[in-house]
Amino acid sequence: MSFADKVFVENIKDILKNGFADTDLPVRPHWSDGSPAHTIKKFCIVNRYDLKKEFPIITLRRTYFKSCVDEMLWIWQKKSNNISDLKSGVWDSWADKDGSIGKAYGYQLAQKSVYPEGEFDQVDRILFDLKNNPYSRRIIANMYVHKDLHEMALYPCAYSFTLNLSGDTLNGILNQRSQDMMVANNWNVAQYAALLCMFAAVNGFKAGELVHVIADAHIYDRHIPIALKMIEKPQYDAPKFMLTQKSDFYSFTADDFKLTDYRYNDFEETLEVAI
Repeated sequence: MSFADKVFVENIKDILKNGFADTDLPVRPHWSDGSPAHTIKKFCIVNRYDLKKEFPIITLRRTYFKSCVDEMLWIWQKKSNNISDLKSGVWDSWADKDGSIGKAYGYQLAQKSVYPEGEFDQVDRILFDLKNNPYSRRIIANMYVHKDLHEMALYPCAYSFTLNLSGDTLNGILNQRSQDMMVANNWNVAQYAALLCMFAAVNGFKAGELVHVIADAHIYDRHIPIALKMIEKPQYDAPKFMLTQKSDFYSFTADDFKLTDYRYNDFEETLEVAI
């Protein structure tokens, strides 16, 4: 079975058995009908995925890989904050009338700073360091910029990514302040695994471990019955991941990321997204 399935099932069971429920507390998220969206949560879940062994995508239900890669490229490659540059509707609920999500995600990665070596935005600084100073312990992107938070449609959930090289193996840490486990957990894992593979490929490194740190890992109340049903589904072997070999980070398209033999369960239940 997929290792990502194993991790996901363990997380869900742990949250449901040992988590804290905010049922009696005032909460910000709500459902489309206006009802408060309560959760049960665990504080600080840490998951590790070895990309040398397999690509971390669940088979319990389908993760729409092309769409999650497209969103990753929208943030990290296009550095966009406008949904007109995105092929899916995942950000529609947070965009304004002009399609903007404000000074969030891609907007922050595009902001430039002046260094002794020159002027770089956050992504180009990472690419510069991986080429010129790959063993640096300072290769970090951060999208949680306090002065701009009030101008973001949604505070960044997945807010920082740290890269660290050991020999010829590039490892990464994704830090996430909040995670809707049923809607977005494997979506984010697959995205950042693909991103780590991109950074490794253009520099001639091997992709190693992706470590996912989640401060508030939660399951929404309306998702609990679906979660219980989903974790009882059959689990299949992880698919094989292939990435077109390129030397230019900005030349990748979603078509360069491929999964073969991806077997998954059909899952008809719809997960409403709390807003």
